[in-house]
Amino acid sequence: MENIKERIEKWVDGREADIIADISRLVAIRSVAGEPGEGMPFGEGPAAALREAMEICRERGLIVRNHEGYVLTADINGCEAALDILAHLDVVGEGEGWETEPYRAVVKDGCLYGRGADDDKGPAVAAVYAMECARELCRESGIAMRRNARLILGTDEESGSRDIAYYYRRNKPAPNTFSPDASFPVYNVEKGLYRPSFSFRLDPAGEAALPRVLSLSGGERLNVVPAEAAAVVAGLDLGAVEALCRPAAERLGVGLRLKETDAGTEIAVEGRSAHASTPELGLNALTALLELLAALPLAECGSARALRRLGALFPHGDWRGSAAGIAMEDGISGPLTLAFTLLEMDSGRIAGRFDARVPVCANDENCKRVVEARLVEAGFEVSGEMSPPHHTPADSPFVKTLLRAYEAYTGNRGECLSMGGGTYVHGIEGGVAFGAAMPGFQANPHGANERLRVKDLLAACKIFAQVIIDLCA
Repeated sequence: MENIKERIEKWVDGREADIIADISRLVAIRSVAGEPGEGMPFGEGPAAALREAMEICRERGLIVRNHEGYVLTADINGCEAALDILAHLDVVGEGEGWETEPYRAVVKDGCLYGRGADDDKGPAVAAVYAMECARELCRESGIAMRRNARLILGTDEESGSRDIAYYYRRNKPAPNTFSPDASFPVYNVEKGLYRPSFSFRLDPAGEAALPRVLSLSGGERLNVVPAEAAAVVAGLDLGAVEALCRPAAERLGVGLRLKETDAGTEIAVEGRSAHASTPELGLNALTALLELLAALPLAECGSARALRRLGALFPHGDWRGSAAGIAMEDGISGPLTLAFTLLEMDSGRIAGRFDARVPVCANDENCKRVVEARLVEAGFEVSGEMSPPHHTPADSPFVKTLLRAYEAYTGNRGECLSMGGGTYVHGIEGGVAFGAAMPGFQANPHGANERLRVKDLLAACKIFAQVIIDLCA
């Protein structure tokens, strides 16, 4: 007689086409945050994805409820939940550089491509099928599922997680929680966040000399390394800017577009986006632009001084916060990472933000106050608090259950890891991130050509099904 592992593998492998088809239904929806409306607190895109996910869950025989458009819950049965699985349906914008259509799921070279394929629509569907698999196999074997597994699908993870906060203000968490919004094996540490806002007021009387920067714009989202940044410089013709900026752009490895406008010469830099928790995987167009501007003979004025000082505090390629004086690491959570992700300049002020993922050893004294002091010294006003890291002990029974299932279906050694990214489990006692990509695979979440390897997707579904059976049956 087949054992449960063999039966799970056969069940999931036999539904590969259905799993991919259902992920494709969700990928086709551009579920980027938009203007709120009645029953759709985060805009029409996330609401449309929520509606489609409800249909998918109903088709798989799950008990579904819409929680006022914030989240949907899908349950195996009506028993008390032993496990919450937290995934999300909203996505970041598509950006540039795709080799496939971002909102049409495509399978090529063994991978499923599309915005949300990895983050987090693919893993969400894998969890849906894992729940159906666990229920059916237990029913066929006469095994009672005396406890429930609940899938919670949110719509605001990329823009602040107000959805999950809304849900947990009204519902208690299960004793065990994981989010398939990272990779395997288990991430039991999520770094804290430091994302201050800083601004510099420009004196119009001092902004008359030429050449000078008239405007600047870089970055669209706080948690995404900017792939594009641009500035307009008055008082220097295109030829002069080309001669000074082109060699610097080639040295930095970024693309450069120049054009004359009525206001002055526009300098546009093209880099490569990445999640702010892994800034080393991107090519920051904003920090590159600041370095290019530093190569120009700008007149001595407030904007030029402020931009030079920002470039010195957050130089291109400094992902550890060394120049800002906050480079640090510890054995539990690893090194601090820093991504300068937002900067805007107009005639009245310069305003920006960075996204730092801070280890357990970081605190107000050795991190927040250090950065504040250096920005204030550079003439900036600063505001913003640090949020603490999340840590679940590696020897908890729940973590051991997850690692056993991972090892059984992959043959790889399970271990606990730390990450800079934050998931829905941040702050939920005992919660961890678990799957769905395998170690070493570059899924490109938040970047162009986001993808998830199909065999890894199926393995994740099998692992999730085993965990559900272990905890609920």
